[in-house]
Amino acid sequence: MPPIPAVQESAQNYDGHHGPLIDLSQAVPGYPAHPLLLTHLQESARQPELLGYGKIEGEPTLRDAYAADLRQVYHADVSDAEVHITSGCNQAFVASALTVAGPGEKLLLVTPFYFNHESTLSMLGIGTKAVAAKAEDGFLPDPDLVKAAVTPDIKALVCVTPNNPTGAVYPPDLMDVLFDICVERGIWLIVDETYRDFLPGNTAQPHRLFQRPNWRNHLIGLYSFSKSFCIPGHRLGAVTAGRDIVMQIAKVMDNLQICAPRPPQCAVAKAMPQLGDWRESNRAEIARRRHSLEKVVSGLPNWQIASIGAYFSYIRHPFVDSTSVDVAARLAAERGVLCLPGAFFGEGQDAFLRLAFANAGCSELEELSVRLA
Repeated sequence: MPPIPAVQESAQNYDGHHGPLIDLSQAVPGYPAHPLLLTHLQESARQPELLGYGKIEGEPTLRDAYAADLRQVYHADVSDAEVHITSGCNQAFVASALTVAGPGEKLLLVTPFYFNHESTLSMLGIGTKAVAAKAEDGFLPDPDLVKAAVTPDIKALVCVTPNNPTGAVYPPDLMDVLFDICVERGIWLIVDETYRDFLPGNTAQPHRLFQRPNWRNHLIGLYSFSKSFCIPGHRLGAVTAGRDIVMQIAKVMDNLQICAPRPPQCAVAKAMPQLGDWRESNRAEIARRRHSLEKVVSGLPNWQIASIGAYFSYIRHPFVDSTSVDVAARLAAERGVLCLPGAFFGEGQDAFLRLAFANAGCSELEELSVRLA
């Protein structure tokens, strides 16, 4: 069973004794999409011309709007031809993996890793190799360990920042070093930035990689409109890469889905320039929720925040004689709190639980002080 349904199944035994279920398992925005975007979605859904196949690389309006967004965020020259729209960020990863590697080759993942990355590669017959990021290092990978792990069969290093599951944010200087390693070894750096728009408001820019003159030969960026615009059911993501890679991804996409859903593409293209203030207010709300969780855990002497970031917190639970799977199942069934066990994210993670604190309002998060105690 996939990880999220497996945890949600445990909640079927919860009798509601402690109040409504608090779902911190699957990362979904805990607030609705903007009414303006909903209006654009309704308008797009009524357009007959959007019922047919679209361009494989995506609607030109969305490619152009997202390229403009990239230029603003990264202060870099990125063109619409260097953007490929996909049906969600998971599909962006699938297409990118199939583009850079094949059976018998490997991608290097950072443990704890996003479980869908590992399972995707397993299904595709692409091998994986893991380099551990340790709690004492803030769950940031050690460049020396990364360099030592790049063997001839490695085709790409995969990084997720802000990280899923730990929430850790990779500093720009670290990203520069990891990129240099990939250039030196002749491999790709795949950067999954699904939660980029939930970074703290004082973050100057996530990284400087799109400013590097050789980024098109070594960098593939992944993004999720689904999370940023609160439309995960519409499945919309993007790949940013050099034109040659975009052309190869188009071949993969033609066999996967032909094109991402067209009405949401057109709706988001209209909404992106109009919702800047709304996106900033969401960023501030996520920061408030983070503060609420930090306050709760600080008052629980047996629980510890090992890492917290833009969307997730990686919590060290106190049940040293239990597996994280058992702890998560008990929390769901006995306390009505859904979260993911650390064991889902790789070896050596049984001491941890992942809480997607962005899912819940501050009042719900404050209720955790009672339920976890």
